[in-house]
Amino acid sequence: MTIGFLITGVVVFCISACAKSVPPAKAAYVGLWRAPQMFLLITRDGGVRCTRIQGGVAKSVAGPIKAFIGNNFRVGVGRISTTFIVASPPHDDGGATKMTVDGVELIKS
Repeated sequence: MTIGFLITGVVVFCISACAKSVPPAKAAYVGLWRAPQMFLLITRDGGVRCTRIQGGVAKSVAGPIKAFIGNNFRVGVGRISTTFIVASPPHDDGGATKMTVDGVELIKS
């Protein structure tokens, strides 16, 4: 076993150990959300992966959900975190489930 593999395993374990499962009241947030400029994955166990393209630059965030604050949610580990601002929580719109996060309207896949 290599040191790199061991370190990666420890980091993944620590991140998953910090994750809080998505509470039942927020279960509608779980899933794959897409827009042309943004991809957001929220897993039932509280993991988040997000990539957003702005001005030709891709910015990515990955980590566990630390907390839900109203409709918003904070993602990160330790003191490093970011808050996703949810202007419109998951809702049905003509047969499509939509949510607006950080000013981007996303559709659930």
